[in-house]
Amino acid sequence: MMLISIPKRRRTTPTGFLFAAVLMLFSFTLSSSVRAGDARIVFPDHVQQGAMVIGRVPTGSEVEYAGRQLQVTGYGSVVFGVARDASGSSDIKVTTPDGHTQVAQVKITPREWPIERVNGVPPKTVAPPPKIAERIQREQAKVSAARRRNDNRVGFTQDFIWPVKGRISGRFGNQRVYNGTPGSAHSGMDIAAPKGTPVKAPADGVITFAGADLYLTGGTLLLDHGFGISSNFLHLSQLNVKVGDSVRQGDVIGKVGATGRATGPHLHWGMNWFDVRIDPLLVLERGD
Repeated sequence: MMLISIPKRRRTTPTGFLFAAVLMLFSFTLSSSVRAGDARIVFPDHVQQGAMVIGRVPTGSEVEYAGRQLQVTGYGSVVFGVARDASGSSDIKVTTPDGHTQVAQVKITPREWPIERVNGVPPKTVAPPPKIAERIQREQAKVSAARRRNDNRVGFTQDFIWPVKGRISGRFGNQRVYNGTPGSAHSGMDIAAPKGTPVKAPADGVITFAGADLYLTGGTLLLDHGFGISSNFLHLSQLNVKVGDSVRQGDVIGKVGATGRATGPHLHWGMNWFDVRIDPLLVLERGD
């Protein structure tokens, strides 16, 4: 199957607003009848490990993937994430409004995961004593709870933008070794930038977690883009938003720092589909 273009929100300049509004009304009237009879089920043939996958199904369908019932947008889009260590293929069960069931299959392309050695981090962040370990567990549990939201918002359909511009100093999925001690795979993308650099929202969403002083991640924000897709921003020196704030793509939400387990100023940008970690760089490449 071929991957089709999924409708995304577009910005409109003031001078073109009236024309765009008329054009959108005309397009909606013209396309509504087409969508009503659109029986296509469209997913990419293959994706990489760590990908965010957007597909298209007939409006009103029921969609199941990995034991979870997926929401469907008003124009038939669905989204899910492929884990770093996923292999083989992903099966998506689609039951259309007429009661017919089909299974779409997306092949998963494996990636290589180099080792990244990170030296000079505080020893207590590598092998924390019991009390600190308990604190870390409590803090991470709060972040994990915020990721369980399944809001009916469609920021995830936008072409994501870079929250900051800079050198990629750490890549998603690579095996981390801290001060010579093997750690878990890197959960996001590190972008080197000077302390105080404004961090912008890569897509629309709502702030679901804000913590200024988490032990491992320092200043931490979680931005929910809808349908289980969220971004997290770590090691911030300043938070400009609070829980419940709605933000638009490009809004400044914080500033780059070196708080928590960090050896220098940078932004850690991670993304999730619920508890499945996905690669922000692959999400950015969708819009290229």
